[in-house]
Amino acid sequence: MNILGFSSNMYGWVERWKMDGKTPDWNELFRACAEAGLDAVEIDADPDKLQLARSFGLSVSASYVGLPLHVPFNQLETERTVLPFAERLAAANGRDLLLNADPISWKTTVAKSEDHFKQQGENLTRISELVAPLGIKICLHNHAADHHNALGDLRSVVQYADQQVGLCVDTGWAHVSGCNPIEWIKNYPDRIDAFHFRNQNGNVPTEDLLEGDIDFASVLNAAAAAHYEGWLALELWHPVQTRPVRTMTEDVLRSIDYLKSLLLSRTI
Repeated sequence: MNILGFSSNMYGWVERWKMDGKTPDWNELFRACAEAGLDAVEIDADPDKLQLARSFGLSVSASYVGLPLHVPFNQLETERTVLPFAERLAAANGRDLLLNADPISWKTTVAKSEDHFKQQGENLTRISELVAPLGIKICLHNHAADHHNALGDLRSVVQYADQQVGLCVDTGWAHVSGCNPIEWIKNYPDRIDAFHFRNQNGNVPTEDLLEGDIDFASVLNAAAAAHYEGWLALELWHPVQTRPVRTMTEDVLRSIDYLKSLLLSRTI
């Protein structure tokens, strides 16, 4: 399996800085990312932030946008909410624009209808067509923590969106929702365009990828069988329940070394 390198979503980094009583500072965060062995980061690639990331030898692998994809397309105002992110990503030589299907309510779990999932697929197709001239790939990032909405979001892509729309498989959220991320990779190999890697003990994120319920050797074997050639992006997240004993830098470095060892093993 030929990968582009190792990247990371920045949400977990920012939250860990806050947990440690520090004010998140991009200069400090990017320095730590470089020290952890990352090749790239997932950010909104505005010129100042892009220049700072590059000063630490970091590329931009992807950008992330959350949208209520279940509403009619004209309500999304994509010229304002999506296109500027895609243009900045393209200027930074990034590839993947990760879209999150926002829930109907952030306060309580509300089951989306099948019409909602069909609308999400239609919207994903139209957004993909909008950004295609920029050379940007649209991927749906699974974030639903319940089984019904997680499977519905998956159908939004594999049943209701055009083939050019891909999946960003978030292993942690898939597991929390009662789904098996390895089965998703095996069942939809031609749709797998990005990853967010996190391990879990049940609903609680683990400190790094080495421990937890998810077998990352099997994840990488499935990715290799799918001929995956994108970024391997981490999304380590340390809420209070995780009770981390190491720094985020140490945990990302441990996780990258672990993935490298799996990639070098004979089973990959």
